[in-house]
Amino acid sequence: MEVRASAEDYLETILLLSRKGGTVRSIDIVEEMGFSKPSVSVAMKKLREDNLITMDSDGLITLTDEGKEVAEQVYERHSTLYDWLTKNGVSENQAALDACRLEHILSDETFAMIKKLASQ
Repeated sequence: MEVRASAEDYLETILLLSRKGGTVRSIDIVEEMGFSKPSVSVAMKKLREDNLITMDSDGLITLTDEGKEVAEQVYERHSTLYDWLTKNGVSENQAALDACRLEHILSDETFAMIKKLASQ
């Protein structure tokens, strides 16, 4: 399944919030990402329809196995790119911005090369 960059960002945010506090609600995503409640609501509906998250009757959001796999892949890309960029002299703020953009557009082949370089 091809997942849009915006969906990847939401999934990554849900993963990180769940690691921090255990439970995730839409309002947590609103606060973390700085998006409006209606925007997050629409995104959560789409993620549910794509079977990437579940939401219980109390509004608690959980990644499905597929959603968790996508989120972890995106987070690995982000972390690797951020570390590689800062290791090579890019400021932390710029590295965070660039890693967020690059994580969505790099091919698997290019990312594997960068990951190899980053581990040296």
